[in-house]
Amino acid sequence: MEVHPVIMRTVAIANQKGGVGKTTTAVNLAAGLAQVGKRVLLIDLDPQANATTGLGFGSSATSTIYHVLLGELPLSAVLLNASPAGLSLAPSSPDLAGAEVELYGRPDREQHLKNALAPVNNFEYVLIDCPPALNMLTINALVAADSVLIPMQCEYYALEGLTQLLGTVRRVRAQLNPHLEVHGLLRTMFDTRNRLSSEVGLELERHFPDKLYRTVVPRNIRLAEAPSFGRAALEYDPACAGSRAYQGVAAEFLRREWVE
Repeated sequence: MEVHPVIMRTVAIANQKGGVGKTTTAVNLAAGLAQVGKRVLLIDLDPQANATTGLGFGSSATSTIYHVLLGELPLSAVLLNASPAGLSLAPSSPDLAGAEVELYGRPDREQHLKNALAPVNNFEYVLIDCPPALNMLTINALVAADSVLIPMQCEYYALEGLTQLLGTVRRVRAQLNPHLEVHGLLRTMFDTRNRLSSEVGLELERHFPDKLYRTVVPRNIRLAEAPSFGRAALEYDPACAGSRAYQGVAAEFLRREWVE
């Protein structure tokens, strides 16, 4: 008999380096979890609003996570029903870029997202798509999260970025969120023909044997096409290599969540 979580789990999907498949991971992991019957909330915390448009919603929504962070609306007031069934979205918009400045002058500025999530109890998993920066929005996500999932390309500069992000996680854990853990590292946009990808992948296996996902997400044109149709790749083309990889990511995500 399947065991359901008794408390909501919140996972920030973060990498300060852009173009690493972070939003693709957020959208397709959320869709994969919903497809297997989980109640999932995806929070688009990136002012670029790519997760919002990638699920078929315009980036000009009148009620967004921006209004939630500033205390103007409760989180429940901005949620949208997305596809597949069981997936809800807290949309973003370019206005969210202004929240960075507005939050700095407020007390408990790092706690606003955590406070907004406090009354929410009707989801099993909350995934937060962070902006590609170590800014106040990302800090809010890390403070609100139980763990952080780090998508990364296997290239030289990705290792430098990983070191910076892990340093930020340690500081947040020491000062703001002592329960924050690294959920895992996910290799994305992997090119088996690229020798450097394989070498960096081996380095990750050596240094993070317990945190590195076994599932590897390949470069795949269908993953890149899906957002323009406003659908997760798992629904746009379930049989493509990218979708099959994210189905594997969702399965491994659940195993990691329950292994303890």
